Amino acid sequence: MEKAIKQAIQSGRLVLGLELGSTRIKAELLTDQLTPVATGAYGWTNDYQNGNWTYSLAQVWRGIQAAYQALATAVKTQYDCQLEQIGAIGISAMMHGYLVFDDEDQLLTPFRTWRNNTTAAASAALSELFGFNIPQRWSVAHLYQAILNGEPVTRINTMTTLAGYVHWQLSGQKVVGVGDAAGMFPIDSATGQYDATKLALFDALPAVQAQGLHLEPLLPTPLKAGTVAGYLTPAGARLLDPSGVLQAGALMAPPEGDAGTGMVATNSVAVNSGNISVGTSAFAMVVLPAVPNHWDPAIDIVATPTGQPVAMIHANNCSSDLNAWVTLLGDAITAATGMAPSDLYPKFLGTVPEADADLGGLLAFANLSGENLTHVEQGRPLQVRTPSSRLTLPNFMATQLFAAFAPLAIGMAQLQQEVSLKQTAMVAQGGLFQTPKIAQQVLADALGMPITVMTNADVGGPFGMAVLALFALQGGGDLAAFLKARVFQAATGITLTPAAKGQAAYQQFLMRYQQALPLARQAGNLVD
Repeated sequence: MEKAIKQAIQSGRLVLGLELGSTRIKAELLTDQLTPVATGAYGWTNDYQNGNWTYSLAQVWRGIQAAYQALATAVKTQYDCQLEQIGAIGISAMMHGYLVFDDEDQLLTPFRTWRNNTTAAASAALSELFGFNIPQRWSVAHLYQAILNGEPVTRINTMTTLAGYVHWQLSGQKVVGVGDAAGMFPIDSATGQYDATKLALFDALPAVQAQGLHLEPLLPTPLKAGTVAGYLTPAGARLLDPSGVLQAGALMAPPEGDAGTGMVATNSVAVNSGNISVGTSAFAMVVLPAVPNHWDPAIDIVATPTGQPVAMIHANNCSSDLNAWVTLLGDAITAATGMAPSDLYPKFLGTVPEADADLGGLLAFANLSGENLTHVEQGRPLQVRTPSSRLTLPNFMATQLFAAFAPLAIGMAQLQQEVSLKQTAMVAQGGLFQTPKIAQQVLADALGMPITVMTNADVGGPFGMAVLALFALQGGGDLAAFLKARVFQAATGITLTPAAKGQAAYQQFLMRYQQALPLARQAGNLVD
C-alpha cells in the first residue's frame, strides 16, 4: 500500500480537499483511488469587531498555508518525497456571509460571516418580496441591509463567499458551486443558475435603483459538481505553497459550501436522503424532489452540489459553549493536579448517561451568537438553576449537550410539519460523534428519529471536497451513482434509534427551555 501511495504522489495522481471551517482550516490529500495520504490543519477563531463576527483575510491565508504545509511535511516525512503535483483541488468553506470587493479587487468592508444576526429588516423584506425564505445570513440579505443602512455600495464590483474568494485567488475564476451559490441568492432548480425573476425583483427595489446597482454582474457564476472550474495558476500555487515546490496546473473543482461537502461526506445527495452536521453551528438537510410552493421562515431552501433543492434547518449555535465548558473543566483539573488531562470529551460526555431524568432541574442556553430559530437577537450563553437544582457533573454535562441540540430540535419539529421526511434515518457527522454513542443517542432522542454515524464522522468537509475534486477530474456525471459506486460501497456505520426514556427526558428539558426563552432574549438587552 505504501509503495502504491508513493507512486501516486510522484505521478501527481492525487486530489486535495481544503475546507475553511469555523474553528479549523483542514486539508485532506487522497489518491485518485480515495486512499488517504496525509492531512493538515490550522486552528482559528472568529473575532467580534464593531458589532460583526469576522475573520481577517490575512488570517485566511496564514491558515491555508499552515494547513497545507503541515500536509506537505507529513507527505515528505512518511513517504520521503515532495508534494509537487496534484491532479485536482477543491475548496470549501463556511457558507453565506458578505465579502465584497471593488474593481481593483480591494476588500470594501471586513468579512461578515454567517454568524452575524444583523440583517433582520432586509431578511424580512426580501422574503416577503420573493415569497421565498431569505435567511439573515445569506449574502443578498447582507447586501440589502447595507443599502438600507446607508453604507456606500456603489463601488462593489464582486460579491462572493469565502470558498469563492479562495478559489478566485487560486484559479483566477469568479465562480462558486451551485450549493454555495444557493446561500447567496435563490437558485432556479431548472437551470442551476440564479432565479432570473427574483433578480429582476431585487433590481427593481427603489433603494437598489437609487444606488444604480444590478445584482447579477456582482455575483460569481454558479457551477454544478463535476464541472471544470479552472486550473491552479502559478500565482495560486505560490499562495497555497509559498515554498515554491507545488506546481501549477491542478484542475479546480467548483468551490462548495460546508453544507454541500457535508452532503457528499455522508452520501446524502439523492432525493429523500438527509444528513445532519454539528459543530459551531448545526444544520439538518433533506433533499427534496422539487422546491415547495410555499415558504416558512424556519426552513431554508438551498441546493445539493448538483443543484437539487434541499430543505435546511440551520441553527447558528451548537457546540461552542459545550467546548468552552470542557476546556474550563480541563483547566481546573490541571490547576488542581498539575497534570494536563487527556481525552476530555470521552471522560466528561461519558458521565451523561448517569444524569437524573430531569437533569437535576438545570437549564442552559448555548447562544454564543444570536439564534434565529428561537428569535434570540444577541448571543448570551446562560446557565440557569434554582436553589433546589442538583448541580452534579452528569447533570451539568447532560444539560450542556441537551442545550447544544435545542435550537436544531425546535427547527426540525417545524420541518417535520412542513415536509414529509421519507428517509429511515438521518446521517450525522461532526467532532462530537468521535465519542461513541453519547451525543448520537442524545441527538436521536432530541429529534425523535434514528441517527446513523458513519466511520468517517469526524472527517466531513475536506474529505467531501476531495471527493468532489475527484468527481470533476473524472468528468462528472451522476454524483449520487458515483458516491454509491466509488466512495461508499463498503461504508460502515452505527444507527441508534430513539429511546423512550431519553425522549421523555429531552422533551421535558425542551419544554422548560422554551418556557424560559424570554430570559435568553432579554439577556442580550441587559448584559453587555
